[in-house]
Amino acid sequence: MKRWIVLMMAILFLAGCGAAARESEFYQHDTMYKSGDHLRFSIYGYREVSPNEAQKSNDQKWWGIDVK
Repeated sequence: MKRWIVLMMAILFLAGCGAAARESEFYQHDTMYKSGDHLRFSIYGYREVSPNEAQKSNDQKWWGIDVK
């Protein structure tokens, strides 16, 4: 009985991970980061976005779900 519970929990967990990856459009791209600027922005944290960074994002076509 414990095995079935653990198995069902693992299946539900993996299904949730797959849904999250599909929503983020992660698998539709050949690279994780669009450019070096995108990588630096992602690694050094999500602070208040400056107008300059927003313009870079639009110019370089960074992808993902819009954060407002």
